[in-house]
Amino acid sequence: MRRNGDRPLVMGVLNVTPDSFSDGGRFAVLDAALAQARRMIDAGADLIDIGGESTRPGATPVEEDVELERVLPVIAAIRQIGDIPLSIDTLKPAVARAAVRAGAAMWNDVSGLTASPDSLPTAAALGCPVVVMHMKGRPATMQDDPRYDDPVREVFSDLEARANAAIAAGVAPDKIWLDPGIGFGKRLEHNLALMAALDRLKVLGFPVLLGVSRKRTVMAIDPTAVDPRDRLGGSLAMALFGAAKGVDAIRVHDVRETVQALKVWAALGEAAKTAEVRASQGYEV
Repeated sequence: MRRNGDRPLVMGVLNVTPDSFSDGGRFAVLDAALAQARRMIDAGADLIDIGGESTRPGATPVEEDVELERVLPVIAAIRQIGDIPLSIDTLKPAVARAAVRAGAAMWNDVSGLTASPDSLPTAAALGCPVVVMHMKGRPATMQDDPRYDDPVREVFSDLEARANAAIAAGVAPDKIWLDPGIGFGKRLEHNLALMAALDRLKVLGFPVLLGVSRKRTVMAIDPTAVDPRDRLGGSLAMALFGAAKGVDAIRVHDVRETVQALKVWAALGEAAKTAEVRASQGYEV
């Protein structure tokens, strides 16, 4: 999985939890989750990320069996209606294994394969693409007082180290994705610095997933956006900024709007290239 032509892939978020920061409880029932998956497919999602445990700031962990009961029926139901690639958003290796057996094709691990001693061996054994995300601390406490001397250097160095650890454990290099973890143990200034340096993360040679949808970063810039559903404008701005920096996929709640924004952004980019070529050939533009 790579960029969709000139634009990043769009990963739709499907949280089947009662306490997600943005849409907690809306899709916790199977029929509602399946209906949302259909909407995202119709809207042009390239893949869907399914999560059964909230990782919002302050979230408490759930038991493995609870997480499995939430995600496995949803994966099975979506597999019945289409072949869109599915990602499992989990810190737990056992959940990742069960989800891949049920039909998931990617493991999105916000702990960067550090939550369990079995994480790295499981990633190697599964053989599917795995997203290695940076998170400082754990969801329950990560926003208490995050500090960095140099957020870009520290986060990118940690991601490179985690990627190397995965390769050493047997994960194929072409299966590794990186995610800077915007909002995961980071203040506004840290998030903005990481966004500005996304092209430097690409230099490491791995595809990059960017998750900025409805994040508190938007509210930190625009205090009127208290409700996560009021952060669409900011989410789109960050998504387009990431696209311009070369990220390979963007994880979003608002699939239709993001797909449209990226299509228009790509069309404008093509028009700009055409104008530059014509100008270089002496045509008036």
